[in-house]
Amino acid sequence: MDSVTQAALGATVAGLVAGKRCSPTVLLAGAALGTLPDLDVLIDYGDPVANTVNHRGFSHSLFVLPWVGALIAWCWWRWRSQWPLWQVMTLVLAVLITHPLLDAMTVYGTKLFWPLEVPSVAVASLFIIDPLYTVPLLVSVMVALMWRHRGAKACGIGLVLSTAYLASSVYQLEKIEARVTAQTSGTVLAGQPFIIMPTPFNTVLWRVIVIGEDHYWEGLASRLDKDKQIDWVIQPRGEWPLADSQTLADLRTFSRDFIRFEDRDGQQVVTDLRFGVASYQPFQFLLAEQNGEGQWQLVTPKQLEPGPLDESALPALWQRLLGDQGIDARLCRQPCRENNVEWAHSISAKTHSSKIQ
Repeated sequence: MDSVTQAALGATVAGLVAGKRCSPTVLLAGAALGTLPDLDVLIDYGDPVANTVNHRGFSHSLFVLPWVGALIAWCWWRWRSQWPLWQVMTLVLAVLITHPLLDAMTVYGTKLFWPLEVPSVAVASLFIIDPLYTVPLLVSVMVALMWRHRGAKACGIGLVLSTAYLASSVYQLEKIEARVTAQTSGTVLAGQPFIIMPTPFNTVLWRVIVIGEDHYWEGLASRLDKDKQIDWVIQPRGEWPLADSQTLADLRTFSRDFIRFEDRDGQQVVTDLRFGVASYQPFQFLLAEQNGEGQWQLVTPKQLEPGPLDESALPALWQRLLGDQGIDARLCRQPCRENNVEWAHSISAKTHSSKIQ
């Protein structure tokens, strides 16, 4: 999640654990501790791909944070000896551990069990920035700052509300997953890997991607849709022209292989399909180029600009959230698709079964 949310979560957890000892100092300390695991972004692993795949690694591990928390708690206790050690320890550990647990609710993924060679945990029920989750935490912190004697209670209420919203996001995700499974059942898309993630700032409208060998299918599904049929947009997945490098292998693992390959005038661009919306794709990496003889060769990875987002995209996103199913996964209506050949055409899984056989 974003730094503001993590700071607010850390402050509210600290305020709740502090109880009658809740104070502006405690809230500030909780906010600082809540953002501590994200300091790994200051580490340069050598290139943009390495920096991306190694973020939320050791600093978010449930095998590392308890030891770090115990050391911080002991130092804090020595400095503020009037606090019982158990309370200081509980406060610090609770703040540090809730950080990666919340991060694991996003599609980015979190290496909760580093250094074990197990997949990152990515529930994908929350967008990385979700005001409906964050606002109750911020309000509770402001109340705790203004009325210290009610600080712990305010923090508790904020945590209950945000946690209830978090639980509702998992419920919404399960409903969309059931809808996708029902629609693809009995078609050639049945059994194909798919991923579901919320669109920006909400848990009502969801992106769905079904991945095939040569193509992938993308659709939008809103909880407010009257017609449960998902209007799929098919896109070529492209192919990698070289043997897999270690960089590409790492990117495949990080993205769970939900990636697209594009030849852009002799530049091979790899995009993580799990992020962005419509033409705005923030995780695009240049990994290879053609030389003067037309042969592909690896280059130092470079992260590219995410691409422009049409001014009509946000209004279209809002309309699609409200259940307007005339808008497809490219946030485009029928006239737009007819006038621009770059828009992929909508299809059903049955009528294009040959595409992925």
